[in-house]
This record gives sequence, C-alpha cells and structure tokens, in this order.
Amino acid sequence: QVQLVESGGGLVQPGGSLRLSCAASGIIFSTYAGNWYRQAPGKQRELVATITRGGTINYADSAKGRFTISRDGAKNTVYLQMNSLKPEDTAQYYCNARSVVANYWGQGTQVTVSS
Repeated sequence: QVQLVESGGGLVQPGGSLRLSCAASGIIFSTYAGNWYRQAPGKQRELVATITRGGTINYADSAKGRFTISRDGAKNTVYLQMNSLKPEDTAQYYCNARSVVANYWGQGTQVTVSS
C-alpha cells in the first residue's frame, strides 16, 4: 500500500529554519511529481512548492527565496528546506505525490513559527 510519511515539523522561532521530509513507500517517488501543500486554520489549502519528474521546480510567491524543494531518489524522499521562517508560515504541511492516474497524500506535519 502507498504511504507518504512527513517528518521534521515542530516549533521554531521567527527567522529560524526547518527541513521537512516526505518518505514514500509503495511507489517510486521519482516517477511522480512531488508537492508540498500547507493549510492554516480558516484558510484554503495552498500549494507551496512542486518538483516534477523532470526536475522542474515551482514555488508559491510566499515561499520564493526562502524555501527549497528537493528529492533524493535513493531514499525515495522529497524534502522542503524552509529558511527565514515567519509566523505566517504556521500551518499543517502536507506532502503529495501526483501522477496522471494517481494522487497520494501524507498525514501532515505541523509547523509553528512563534516567539
């Protein structure tokens, strides 16, 4: 069965950094687009970053210059490095793997940016 497991969330002060990991099982992650979404209370789920099978990367405007998405094929894992974190980044972060015929989600990991 397909499973995506996020890790690396937690509480961090403004200006700090976190590295989120999304480890996949049951799929070869490199054959899927990898996405990071986030959802804060009372807000719509927002696409933060994407890395396609071909390596094309896109970020939300709010993430550009601060966040970096990457993947490690050997570890079957997609990462989101988050630097210069702001309180507005506080949300539940979800990993997603998407292909033409399938769409999988992780359970989410909480990121809280607060002093």
